[in-house]
Amino acid sequence: MTPPMVDTRSGVPVPLDLELNVAAAIAEDVGSGDLTALLIPAARNGRAVVITREAAIVCGIPYVDATFAQLDARVAVHWNVAEGESVGPGQPLFTVEGPARALLTGERTALNFLQLLSGTATAAHRYAGLLQGTRCRLLDTRKTIPGLRTAQKYAVRVGGGHNHRMGLFDGILIKENHIAAAGSIAAAVSAAKHGAAKVPVEVEVEDQGQLREAIDAGADIALLDNFSLEAMRDAVAINAGAARPLKLEASGGITDATVREVAATGVDFISVGSITKHVRAVDLSMRFEFRA
Repeated sequence: MTPPMVDTRSGVPVPLDLELNVAAAIAEDVGSGDLTALLIPAARNGRAVVITREAAIVCGIPYVDATFAQLDARVAVHWNVAEGESVGPGQPLFTVEGPARALLTGERTALNFLQLLSGTATAAHRYAGLLQGTRCRLLDTRKTIPGLRTAQKYAVRVGGGHNHRMGLFDGILIKENHIAAAGSIAAAVSAAKHGAAKVPVEVEVEDQGQLREAIDAGADIALLDNFSLEAMRDAVAINAGAARPLKLEASGGITDATVREVAATGVDFISVGSITKHVRAVDLSMRFEFRA
């Protein structure tokens, strides 16, 4: 497989499906053609400046570049900021210039990517910042916008978070229904360990009894689902006393107001679905100047 491209501005590998994501976004917006842009003379050129109206972590530069490149190779994008940079209200992010039709056609798609991914990176950055000084790491989840998982998980990394499994193919998470179907935690973990996929095996547990079962079964990670702080501390103590301790992940209802105290219980990871599921787009504005 071709290795991921690396965005040298952030050091985070750019998803392999970036060009496909951009092409799909353009296709759903443009369809058979941008009828409104056809009102503009083909020879007219333009220039536009994009500013942010609020503080944010910039993310999505490669997606903006790819959007305009796919529409018209004559469009030039000049960035004033770097991927992963913290910006403030009123700050110019980039200037784009070239054929006016391409600028107008690409405006919405380019800003959609930049607003969404900057919003995701900003949320991840806020949570990651709250965990500074602890040994706990912030994880994302599979609660992402359909079709944009790799893009959002890229944004989480740009914001300072870490990725959980990308999908159902690169990790095993045994949940309540899997346990019921397999018959027990031990049976489910045994099947996972003896399967062809050599990936980490995680078990979602609902109480200390299930945690002990997961430890005894030889799981690699236990997901503490909606545990209270006291129950988390008990789980950490139980795990520490095991002959083969697991990694512990806390999840369920954790907010920016509680994430720090959850980390203080001693868990290894905290997963927060809201950083991708409840993402709020960053407020951006594009201002055009047209030339004959």
